[in-house]
Amino acid sequence: MSHAKPPTPSTDFEAQSWQHLQDLLFHDTWDARLGRYRSPFVYRGMRSFGYKLSTSLQRLSGEYQHLEHHLLRNFRKYARDTTTPPSATVWDWLALAQHHGLPTRLLDWTYSPYVALHFVTDDLHAYHQDGIIWALNYVKAAEHLPPALRGALASEGSNVFTSELLAPAVPSLRALEDLQPEPFVLFLEPPSLDARIVHQYALFSLMSTSQAMLHTWLAARPELYFRIRIPARLKWEIRDKLDQANITERVLMPGLGGLSRWLHRHYSPARGRSATGEGSELPG
Repeated sequence: MSHAKPPTPSTDFEAQSWQHLQDLLFHDTWDARLGRYRSPFVYRGMRSFGYKLSTSLQRLSGEYQHLEHHLLRNFRKYARDTTTPPSATVWDWLALAQHHGLPTRLLDWTYSPYVALHFVTDDLHAYHQDGIIWALNYVKAAEHLPPALRGALASEGSNVFTSELLAPAVPSLRALEDLQPEPFVLFLEPPSLDARIVHQYALFSLMSTSQAMLHTWLAARPELYFRIRIPARLKWEIRDKLDQANITERVLMPGLGGLSRWLHRHYSPARGRSATGEGSELPG
């Protein structure tokens, strides 16, 4: 029997079963205007419920806001022998830097709830911890953009930016911060840098200032998001069913690295499972 749809005012839910999780992931995805199931949400999955929506730049701590310009400047200087064209915008460079692990103000999201679930369950060493899925309504979030950016999206008939669409309106990080004093979030679809970006159905969130915390911004706007707690006891079942659905490192991270990670995880012993397959928590 299907579980009832979660009440709209709430933002926090806990999955009770695989089936209940499906109901939670896909609720509010019916678009009456189109007569289709077209989700307005993007998803971010994390292996620990305690993780916040902090960026890799923020996790540097200290005076990280003063380092952002230097990090990106030096990345561009030393990465000139890459395939990035001379006409690349700052947004292209920022996406490329994030993709290759440079600390930035970007956060990774996906249009696919199953890709998000993969990142909740990809680390077997975290199976004693509850995980979390954040679901953010990027369509409604765009209504909070400054007028110039709302106009750019409207002219394109889009809800998210590409670098080509964003650059004429906002040519730099400083220009982004100067648009309005109150922080805001926008979503940026990266260029197809490689198959990994494509297969993960990926996009980035970007706060207007490097110090603005997305989870703090969302806390004041509960109508824009919901969160799903993934109990540790469900992680093995979710992982096995994702593997059966071919949502694996081999597919999401094409290449020998992704293949090796998939095989390593696939053939690792199922620690914390009883002989009957029932889940139990690993020691902390």
